[in-house]
Amino acid sequence: MLNWLLTPFTYEFMQRGFIASVIIGIICSVIGCYVVIRSMAFMGDAMAHAILPGVAIAYILNGSLTLGALIASIVIALGIGQLSKQGRLKEDTAIGILFSAFLALGILIISSIRTYAVDLSHILFGNILGVSRNDLIFTAVAGFFILLFIFIFYKEFMIISFDQVFARAVKIPVEVYRNFMLILMALTIVASIQTVGVVMIAAMLVTPAASAFLLSKRLPVMMGISCLIGVLSSIIGLYISYYANVASGAAIVLTATVIFLIIFLFSPRRGIIWKQLKRTARTRNPRRRGEYGVPH
Repeated sequence: MLNWLLTPFTYEFMQRGFIASVIIGIICSVIGCYVVIRSMAFMGDAMAHAILPGVAIAYILNGSLTLGALIASIVIALGIGQLSKQGRLKEDTAIGILFSAFLALGILIISSIRTYAVDLSHILFGNILGVSRNDLIFTAVAGFFILLFIFIFYKEFMIISFDQVFARAVKIPVEVYRNFMLILMALTIVASIQTVGVVMIAAMLVTPAASAFLLSKRLPVMMGISCLIGVLSSIIGLYISYYANVASGAAIVLTATVIFLIIFLFSPRRGIIWKQLKRTARTRNPRRRGEYGVPH
C-alpha cells in the first residue's frame, strides 16, 4: 500500500502535479465559497469560457497563453461589473451577453488555427501532468496573492456577500469590492487552467464550496471544509488519473462530485437520507409525539 502511494512521486512531473493540484484545490475552494453564497456559478463558467479569445490571440502572436487568458478574463469581469452596475442590467443578463460574445469570438479565432486541436487542447481540458516549473511558480504566486487579498479584505467581502444594503449603509464601496472580487475570481480561473481546463473550472469553483455549504453556514468553517474537500478531491483525482490513465481534470471534478453526492445524501443537517432516517425514527417512537400525533 505504501509503495502504491509513493510510486507516483518518483516522477518529477507528478510531484509538480500534486503541488499544483493542492494549490488549485485551496484557492478554488476559498473563492468558490463566495461564488456559492452570491449565486455566481454562472459567472464562473462564463469567465472560464470567455478566456478563449485571449488564449487564441496570444497563440497567434506567439505570446504567453496565460497572460492572454488573464487579460481576457479581467476584461469580461470588469465588463460584467459595468453592465450590471447599479441595476442597469441584471447580472445574469450581462453575463449572458458578454459570455456569448467572448465565446463566439474565441471560437471564430480558434477555427482559423489549423493546429488548435493539438496546441490548445490543454487549455480546454487541462493537463496537470504537463505542469512545468514556470507554471507551478505562477500558480503558487497567484494563489498566495489571492489568499492574501481575501484575508486582508475578508470583512468587506463577507458583508457585501450577505447584505449589500448594510454595506452601503456603513459606507463600504460595494461596486469597488465587487469588481475586485471578480478580478480575484478571474485570476483563480487562469491559475487553474492547466489543472482542470476551461471546460471544468466552474465545477471546481462550485462543487467543493457547495458541499461545505451543506455542512456549515458559518463562512470561516465553510471555507475550511471547502478547502479540505478541494484538496482531497484533487489528490484522489490525480491518483485515479495516474493509475487509470485518464484525464486528470475529469478525474478531479468527478471525485469532487462524488463527495458532494455523499454529503448531499448523508449530511447530518440537510442530507436527504439522514432526514428520512430521523423522520422514520420519530414515527416509530410515539413518546416524541403529542397525544393526538401532533409534535410538541
